[in-house]
This record gives sequence, C-alpha cells and structure tokens, in this order.
Amino acid sequence: MTRLLIMGPPGAGKGTQAELVAKHFGVPAISTGDIFRANVSEQTPLGLEAKRYMDAGDYVPDEITNNMVRDRLAEADARQGFLLDGYPRTLAQVEFLDSVLAAQQASLEHVIELVVDEDEIVARLLKRAAEEGRTDDTEEVIRNRMHVYQEQTAPLTALYAERGLLIRVDGMGQVDDVAIRVENAIAAAG
Repeated sequence: MTRLLIMGPPGAGKGTQAELVAKHFGVPAISTGDIFRANVSEQTPLGLEAKRYMDAGDYVPDEITNNMVRDRLAEADARQGFLLDGYPRTLAQVEFLDSVLAAQQASLEHVIELVVDEDEIVARLLKRAAEEGRTDDTEEVIRNRMHVYQEQTAPLTALYAERGLLIRVDGMGQVDDVAIRVENAIAAAG
C-alpha cells in the first residue's frame, strides 16, 4: 500500500506531480480543491456548508475540511493507498489525519516536499497569471503567498522530518524529470 502526501509552495508543481506520481503507484491523487468542488457539485451537507465560506472568499474551516477528507479516504479507491495534495496544512489537520489513519490501522509512508527556488516560482506564477489573465497575481502578492506558505508549513515539514517521513525533492526542471526524481526518491526511501 502506498500512502503519500505531497507538499510544496504555490507554483511548485504539486498538482501536476501528484497526478503523475499517483498514476505511477496506482493510487488516487486526492486534492482538497477537488474534494471541495465534488461536495459542492453533489450538494452534500458538507459541500453546502463549505460553499458558504468559499462564496464569501473565506477559508473553509478545519472541521469541514477534515470531515470531507475523512469521508474521501473512506472511499473504496483510497483503501489501498492514496496521494494527498493540499492537505494537511496545519498541525491540527496533521493530528486529525493521524487519527483517521489510525482508525484504519494505517499511516503515511512518505511525505514529499517539492523544493523550488523562490525566484523560479515567482516567474512561473507571473507567467501563468499573464496567460490566464490573473491581474491579482502580482509579484508582491506571490511573494507574500510564499512567505505565508513558509510560515504555515515549516512546523509540518519539521514534524514529518522528525518522524522520518520527509523526502525533499528538487522540483526544478521539466515535469517528467521531476516525476522521475520523486519516484526514485520514494523507491530509495523504501
């Protein structure tokens, strides 16, 4: 069974790598964004509650996010493994995920952190903003998002490093090259 988590700053290529790596290991890539959209479109009680926050431009509270993730991990396709993308983001979410997995008599095997140079990320996101007409993605906004990510994520990467689960992978370069580095790093870690 393969139970993985992928982390990295905005623009590091997490979503792209999550899909490739999950396909390689034959497990579903589970993104909190996808979970939110699925619950909203299916008008589940959790989806309707989350939609209120999303429509207001607010973060969906941990309780709702946690319950959606718990429900998603209980689905048949995730029983033999998964790759989480975008969750957990806080220490409280780590604790919740630990309890969900413990109830399934399971645990994470590896946590992949994509490491990308900040200037490269800024360049990637500015290019994407120009291509997609995102006028709100200025260099200042992007650098602030990077700072917030580092503040919020440092405690998580430290915790996973203490547990011996963290694998840092160079996220620079071509998509396929990064995917191979991730797969090789997981294989080397056992």
